[in-house]
Amino acid sequence: MSSSDTIQSNTHTSLRRLYPGTRLESSFTWPIESLDGLDSSFGVHEYIQQMIRLDKSNVQHIIELPESIDKQVWQFEHLRQVCLELSLLVVALEPECTIENCPEMKADGWLYLCAAHPSTQSCPAIDYIIHTLDGAAMLLNNSKYFPSRISIPEPSLKHFQSIARRLYRVFAHAYFHHREIYQSFENETYLYARFLLLSETYNLIPPNLVTIPNESNKNNDAMDERNEYNRNQPQQRKYQSQQNNMNEDTDTETVISVNGE
Repeated sequence: MSSSDTIQSNTHTSLRRLYPGTRLESSFTWPIESLDGLDSSFGVHEYIQQMIRLDKSNVQHIIELPESIDKQVWQFEHLRQVCLELSLLVVALEPECTIENCPEMKADGWLYLCAAHPSTQSCPAIDYIIHTLDGAAMLLNNSKYFPSRISIPEPSLKHFQSIARRLYRVFAHAYFHHREIYQSFENETYLYARFLLLSETYNLIPPNLVTIPNESNKNNDAMDERNEYNRNQPQQRKYQSQQNNMNEDTDTETVISVNGE
């Protein structure tokens, strides 16, 4: 290989890397690549990120499965990306979602207990959220369950639903308890819209657990009033104890009402 070929090859490689000192306005200004052109084990993830940068509002296009990609790998990489972007929501929530303001992890009348402790217990919402994201990241990067990024073992598929349900609670808490922050974040990222479409497409979350109103629903005001009423009725609240340690093979959830129903 000639020296000019080496320079061209190195230049092409450097185009998709951010180096120390790179200015924000110069970040991610790489040529658009086809999926086939992203020839690496991280190619699918890079392709998803590229589509998000091109038009984050086009969630249908971002979630649509390319013909050449295994649908299990597609879900895996999308869940990884959701975890990455949710960390930005945590940063936005921290000034308001404090131990004083949110001493428990609640959403739409539900209280979630965290198992990231020696014994399952209630913990502040921001701690629960961080535990959830840490647990999801640890599981998705666990070589025992996901030894490769080009194929997913059949027994590991069950973890997708478990991860999705827990990530949904982060969105739900932000929506019901920090609406302005949630809305500002969603207007900028379309992350919940993308996550919901992913979950609906691959049946990751049961419809009855989707509590955030559809923005196109004309009855949003009535639904918001109902949700506000439910949140203000302690005797009707149900308490959910859930296994938040996502490295476990089991996913046990117990639903108990304060009336013992």
